[in-house]
Amino acid sequence: MLSSVHKSAAAIATLMIATFWVSTVVSELFLGHAAITAIKTAIPYGFLILIPAMAATGITGARLAKGRKGGVLGKKSKRMPIVAANGVLVLIPAALFLASKAQAGAFDTTFYVVQVVELIAGATNLTLMGLNIRDGRKLTAGKRRRAAQHT
Repeated sequence: MLSSVHKSAAAIATLMIATFWVSTVVSELFLGHAAITAIKTAIPYGFLILIPAMAATGITGARLAKGRKGGVLGKKSKRMPIVAANGVLVLIPAALFLASKAQAGAFDTTFYVVQVVELIAGATNLTLMGLNIRDGRKLTAGKRRRAAQHT
C-alpha cells in the first residue's frame, strides 16, 4: 500500500510540474497575453495538488527506504532536497510573482527574466524527478519480474 501511495503521489507531482511547464511554454510561444495570464493565474491554484503530492512522495519515500542510504536509494535521497529547495526557493516564488505581473498586464523584461529562470528550474526538477522515477523502477524491477512470472 505504501509503495502504491508513493508511486501515485510521485506521478501526480511529476505530471503537475510537467503540465505547468508545458502550458507555460505553449502559451508563451503560440498564444497571447490573455492565455498567458490565465495560465500564470491558474498555476498557484495547482499548488493545492502539487504540494501535498510532493509531501506524500517524500514521506512515503523515506518510509520505504527505512533509513537505507546507499546505492540507488542514496541517489534518490540526494536528489530530493534539490527538488524541494528548487520548488520552495525558486518555483513557488516565481509562480506567484509571475501570476501577479501577468494579472497586472506587466509583460516586461523582469517578467521574462523570471519566466526563463522558472522554466530552467522547472526543467531541472522534471529531470531530477524523472531520474528518481527511473531509479525507483530499478529498485522494483525484480519484484515486477516475479509478479509477472506468477501470472
